[in-house]
Amino acid sequence: MKRIDKIYAWMFERSGQMAWGSVCQRGGFTTQEIAEELAILRNNVSFELNNLLRAERIIKVKGRPVGYLPKASVEHWLGVSLSRVEYDSLEVLTALAPQNLQPIAASPTPAATGAVNNPFHSLIGADGSLKNQVEQAKAAVLYPPSGLHTLITGQTGVGKSMFASVMFNYARFAGRFAEQTPFIIFNCADYAMNPQLLMAHIFGYVKGAFTGADSDKSGLLQKANGGMLFLDEIHRLPPEGQEMIFYFMDTGTYSRLGETERKQTANVLLTGATTEDPESSLLKTFVRRIPIIINLPSFEERTTQEKIELLKFLLNKEAHRIQKPIKIDAEAMKALMGNTAFGNIGQMKSNVQLVCANGFLHCLHQDIIDITFRDLPGEIKDGFFHLSGRRDVMQQITDRLEPFLLVRPEDISPALQEADQYEPSFNLYSIIEGKVAFMQERGLSQQEIIRFITLDINIHLNSFYLKFQNSNKLQENILKLVNEDILRFAQQMKELTERELNQRLTERFLLAFSLHLTAFLERIKNHHPLSYANIDDALEGRAREHSVALALKQQIEEKFAINVPDMEVIYLTLLIGSLLKTQQEERVAVLVAMHGSSTASSMANVAHKLLGEGNIDSIDMPLDLSPKLVLDQMRQRIKELDRGKGVLLLVDMGSLLGFGDIIMQETGIPVRTLTMVSTPTVIEAVRKSAVMGMELDDIYFSLCDFKGYGSYQKTTQQQDTSQLCQKIKAILSVCSTGQGTAEKLKVFVDGMLQSMGRSDVNVIAMPLGEVDNQRESLLKRYDFIMSLGIADPKIDVPFLPLEALFSSDGEAQFTLLVQGNHLYQPLVRPHAMVRKISEESMNEFLTYLNPKKVVDLVLEFISELESVEGHPFDNGMKVSLCVHIGTALERMVQHNGLTYSGTLSDADQLKLGVYQRIAHSFQKKLAITLDDDELSCILEMVKELSMRSIEPQDELL
Repeated sequence: MKRIDKIYAWMFERSGQMAWGSVCQRGGFTTQEIAEELAILRNNVSFELNNLLRAERIIKVKGRPVGYLPKASVEHWLGVSLSRVEYDSLEVLTALAPQNLQPIAASPTPAATGAVNNPFHSLIGADGSLKNQVEQAKAAVLYPPSGLHTLITGQTGVGKSMFASVMFNYARFAGRFAEQTPFIIFNCADYAMNPQLLMAHIFGYVKGAFTGADSDKSGLLQKANGGMLFLDEIHRLPPEGQEMIFYFMDTGTYSRLGETERKQTANVLLTGATTEDPESSLLKTFVRRIPIIINLPSFEERTTQEKIELLKFLLNKEAHRIQKPIKIDAEAMKALMGNTAFGNIGQMKSNVQLVCANGFLHCLHQDIIDITFRDLPGEIKDGFFHLSGRRDVMQQITDRLEPFLLVRPEDISPALQEADQYEPSFNLYSIIEGKVAFMQERGLSQQEIIRFITLDINIHLNSFYLKFQNSNKLQENILKLVNEDILRFAQQMKELTERELNQRLTERFLLAFSLHLTAFLERIKNHHPLSYANIDDALEGRAREHSVALALKQQIEEKFAINVPDMEVIYLTLLIGSLLKTQQEERVAVLVAMHGSSTASSMANVAHKLLGEGNIDSIDMPLDLSPKLVLDQMRQRIKELDRGKGVLLLVDMGSLLGFGDIIMQETGIPVRTLTMVSTPTVIEAVRKSAVMGMELDDIYFSLCDFKGYGSYQKTTQQQDTSQLCQKIKAILSVCSTGQGTAEKLKVFVDGMLQSMGRSDVNVIAMPLGEVDNQRESLLKRYDFIMSLGIADPKIDVPFLPLEALFSSDGEAQFTLLVQGNHLYQPLVRPHAMVRKISEESMNEFLTYLNPKKVVDLVLEFISELESVEGHPFDNGMKVSLCVHIGTALERMVQHNGLTYSGTLSDADQLKLGVYQRIAHSFQKKLAITLDDDELSCILEMVKELSMRSIEPQDELL
């Protein structure tokens, strides 16, 4: 939020809480008052007030001291339009009001009378985890002349639609929209499978535009004219739809489907929402036209107090709907909060409605709905055990909860009772009352009534929530891992199991059974014997599950023409029992730790969403984070996760490789470390821990040779083993330290691959010095098609230098290499091009520093280094050094400098002193000091690159 907008928003909101009489008594807002309230220097406030005055957004009241007021507020108070912005006194302004107006006693805005409160005041977390997001939203709504288009991002269920609704209500509260202004909500996912119909709904169409278009019809843009249009799941818009939207943003005009000219106009504030990464799911030209992007935190990122308040709010809504008080014990509240770790507030809402509906059924003839932990469904009870794995979080919640909570129907704020399209259109409690009376009349027992109604509750709630999910989403994810034939068979087996058990299974059965069957068929094909520890008593107490497993055995034998051994029947029995169990047992914990800002958490999230269970957690290790801090964090996390069976540590490279042994020695907790991990490996680890209940060593050794989920094909011919161990296509990105350029270069290259539609190529970021250490495992695992970065890592593939990548024909060379063609003949570039290419490179990697101002200073520094080293650097080396030194300067600005872990020789120590003297120019001209660690890294990089430049270079293929 810009400083000028922050000042205006504060003035506008503060004036909305005052009556004109109060304004006359205290005067306008002074420069000093604003500076103190917002912690902004007084001269900066004065500067911005003058800008607001020139823009005629505020008025100035002369006097000592001078006062300022928002022009829109004064016009609203007095009921007149002001023709100028400077006045001698407030009395002069009062005289402008109509004769019948009593301005001193008047309440100029609804907010001043208390009739309408600021909607953001009712938003849980507005002064906490959502504070910055609320400020962004206010700026978007208040920005003249008609607000700024906004994109709201965040995981499923974080409250994006609710936040958009509060934004709209705030716009009405602030006077931006009139009371009857339209607020249109549209979920793009409803028509994602039919892009033409999707765009027809948004833009409208003319007669004959497509089959079935019998007459002209206005779209949502026209219906929302003068107000706000909220497009939920906006990433479902096809590219042509996004282009039409951003053209409308630019011009305010659009065409309906079937029209050749853009002659339709509308004044609409657009707000979109997406669960995806905007950079990868939306056109870049579209994202650039959205000035404000608001990211909402997940439920886990909310404060403990906010989590409790969110639960109370949802319980209040149910009490209001039932019109009975609800009493719930602390353990039940913890279970509800713990069950939302990956489903966020949306999952909590679903769980609260289910729990309250069951409580209503059991307390039908009582004055109060009493909910205890004992009465919760098994899958919600699991939330308590998930929460107990995070002892610090559990303690914080326990400290803030009373033994029980009582909420009443009247407790909810009237402002929060507005209709929500994501609420059920039916009154579940009326349905229950009616059906109970019907069954009682026919003499059914209380136990039978409860059983039938409980089933009915689940059917109603599940069918409702499926309306707001992509029903094909899970199956699409499964098809990324298994064969379509396997998935279809799994669907049939799910129906068979439900019939046999007379119990409805979740969609997780499809995933668990598909993966298990795929692994079983692979073992049969490769003649690998089954082995599982402690199975002698596996069937005890599982008669029902065993009966179903025998039926599944028969179906598998008939379908795939194979013999299913008795051991597999036991496996199937365990699988079904695991899916049906209602309490989380002891199991091996899985901790994913990876370099990068979100790599580990993304993998863990995928595994948890697919399997829906598992004692799994993640640690992201940004490249500028100290390894010691990561070790401390990992030590604490392993202590929290361990439930007696140890922890499987899944890592990628570097210092993470040795942390497991250190922690095992310190804590005594069994830890196994698996390296070079992929997403399928994480999924398989969780499956074997959570579903199969395998021991730590069994999981570890079974994953050592895991190659992912192969597609099973029904054939009598043995496949070539080389096809079963197919390597992953990859590009190797190298830099000198592994903590700077390579990771940012990875993001850049990933974007280029996405634009080419090449999702099959991975980018591996690695320090040049580690390539030799891991060469054998890298070449065994990956099929490298090229390498790029500061120097050739010599892995027998074409190498694209950093200099060449950012040259004018760099993208063309990159594309040819990815497509398997030869490189262009590299051009001999003059020294003048080094500056240009270096600046272009820095543009990709620098966030805070201006490359135009930095590049010349860096090149001067490099020139001095050439004198110290006694030999000229080639152009590629200069570009590589430029990017590295530029990012080093930026790290100094952020106080996140690298830590040099090597040892300098005596000669290098002397040379470091010379580097310090040369680097003093950055302190003089940029007020940035490169510390000894950063300079040591630069010295090491110069030495390494110099040695490689002397080595004979392979010709580019």
